[in-house]
Amino acid sequence: MTANRTIAAANTIGLAMFLLGFFDSFVALIASDLGLWQFHLIRTIMAVGVLGVVAALARARLTPMRRWAVMLRGGFAALAMLIYFGCLGFLPLGQVAAGLFTAPIWILLIGAVFLGHPIGATRIIAALVGFAGVLIVLDPFANGVDPVALVPLAAGFFYAIGGIATRQWCEGESALSMLLYFFLALGFFGLLGCLTLIIWPQNAPAGAEGFILRGLVWPTAQSWALTLMQAVGSLVAVGLVFRGYQLADAAQVGIYEYLLLPFAAGWGLVLFGDPVPLRAILGMALIIVSGVIISLRSHPG
Repeated sequence: MTANRTIAAANTIGLAMFLLGFFDSFVALIASDLGLWQFHLIRTIMAVGVLGVVAALARARLTPMRRWAVMLRGGFAALAMLIYFGCLGFLPLGQVAAGLFTAPIWILLIGAVFLGHPIGATRIIAALVGFAGVLIVLDPFANGVDPVALVPLAAGFFYAIGGIATRQWCEGESALSMLLYFFLALGFFGLLGCLTLIIWPQNAPAGAEGFILRGLVWPTAQSWALTLMQAVGSLVAVGLVFRGYQLADAAQVGIYEYLLLPFAAGWGLVLFGDPVPLRAILGMALIIVSGVIISLRSHPG
């Protein structure tokens, strides 16, 4: 029975990463019409509406037991996704996902420095291997020193803090309440960004290059459709992730999240013809190996 649940968890997480790789691939198209802040505001309204209907039909509780904890956890996770989606406007999905998956390395470092968790030699070596993989994928020195290529690392940092907050503060909280407050935090950041750009409008370049600086615009039919698809798809995928974590041990389940890396690269190739260089494949392999080792060594039981 345990083996069957592990297989079911692996299939569930694998499907979630497959879907996320697909839906997130279209953010680059959304970025050509909408601004980052308006995208998150609209997406939150759509997602919260769908979530409210689902909760009502399932008679599920959305109110958290510790509102402050779920709000903080949602805020950190939202910051990670804000950076993640912002980077999708000017970097390929595979590169951005590579930065996001530095989270296990950040968790290792934060745990050691601030929480007093011991680090063995194996995990130190794994962290160095993973970081080397990230540098290979991001290739920040391809056109001289390009610090912008390292921005996805910040998404991994805040994603790590969100993961630590989930473990430290949110034990026993429902998945739906955490999902709700995550989207509410994203919506708050989106609203704040929109208001800021109304007060201090910027000259946003045309196309995806203006994603971060673009203020409120009237969305095209394509933007409405893609944003709705992204909102619903994200809810389904994240729901599958939560379900996967309910089926088996977190140490085993977390490993399968790394499937997002090959799926992201694969969808970029299939949908938009983005090539996947051998260098990127090598880097992704190193990141996956690093994450697996850190995950397994962090949960010896």
